[in-house]
Amino acid sequence: MTTTRYPIGILFSTSGSYGAVGRTMLQGALMACRETNEDPAGAIQLVPEIIDPGSQLTAYAPAAEAMLERGIRQVVGCYTSSSRKEVIPLFEKRDALLWYPAHYEGFESSENVVYTGTAPNHHMSPLVDHLVENHGKKACCVGSNYIWGWESSRVLREDLTERGGRVLFERYVAVGETDFETIIASIIKAKPDFVFNALIGQSAYDFFRQFRAACAARGIDQKTRFPIASCNLSEPELLEIGPEAVDGHLSSSVYFTSIDSPANQRFVATYNAMFPDGPPASVEAEAAYIALRFLAAALAKAGSDDASHVRSAARGESFQAPQGRVTLDPETMHTYLTPRIGRSRSDCQFDILVEAARPVQPDPYLVRTTPPLEIVSTRPKLRVI
Repeated sequence: MTTTRYPIGILFSTSGSYGAVGRTMLQGALMACRETNEDPAGAIQLVPEIIDPGSQLTAYAPAAEAMLERGIRQVVGCYTSSSRKEVIPLFEKRDALLWYPAHYEGFESSENVVYTGTAPNHHMSPLVDHLVENHGKKACCVGSNYIWGWESSRVLREDLTERGGRVLFERYVAVGETDFETIIASIIKAKPDFVFNALIGQSAYDFFRQFRAACAARGIDQKTRFPIASCNLSEPELLEIGPEAVDGHLSSSVYFTSIDSPANQRFVATYNAMFPDGPPASVEAEAAYIALRFLAAALAKAGSDDASHVRSAARGESFQAPQGRVTLDPETMHTYLTPRIGRSRSDCQFDILVEAARPVQPDPYLVRTTPPLEIVSTRPKLRVI
């Protein structure tokens, strides 16, 4: 059997402010590459070229340009929405494909992007449902000062307002900012029912620690009085937060390493054996793994790495991922995923509180989430587990 070798780009920041997340994404991608290359029945070999932009926004476009100049047509990469938007024009100009494996704020569509992370109806919609039902309708929002923070808070604000709730205030800081004394004092004074966190990287880790310490100094149990809810908190980041403030935080996600299934147990065991020095597996690692699995299947089916051929071959692709069945929606090129909400534990794992009964159709523009009667809603109904 003839084996065809395809160069692929892997573009993750494994150093800098959000390097812990980038390393777990890289490792998920490399795990899928190895599985593809070691498959005795496989007809393709993936040859990864890896570039680390170092969490510097200005480094992404030159890195992507360098890959495309060398003839790479398929790139898996980017974590932040700002980095994704930096490179999309390059992929559109050269008709290459970016496989984007991260949660994001939605409201985007490009023929040159395949989205294997969560759309807003996978993470924001179920989180608002859970918070309103279990904690209240008043929020304070804290985020990194770029599109993920702005748009995530906007979606939460609009959804909360429709339910008679309100956002008391929003605050945004530069990526990497670690001084939260004034913001924390304002939160405690405002007395919200919960805090929505859209900070990333080192900013988030310091915020969790400082907020827990400030509450403790005032005799407040932060976990119960001011729970922090996120759509971007995963196991590697719990380790970065540290033991003094790691437990009791809510995370809306589609994957946790604590999922009790044979497929996930195999995934975690293989991942840990390949990368014993960490960081641990995460939803970002799984999304990168899914992206490479979809890409490998599409390359084999297309018999070419031409973007249009691969895109056509990828539509409707499906397999049993660690989180459960995942399918690439042929209409939106986003992925059917299974929403879950977890609460962090002191051992840097999550207890899964609720989950959807089945994979949910992606709804990146939230056009079906609060639909007219004739449209089927993609707002997931979660069940307690």
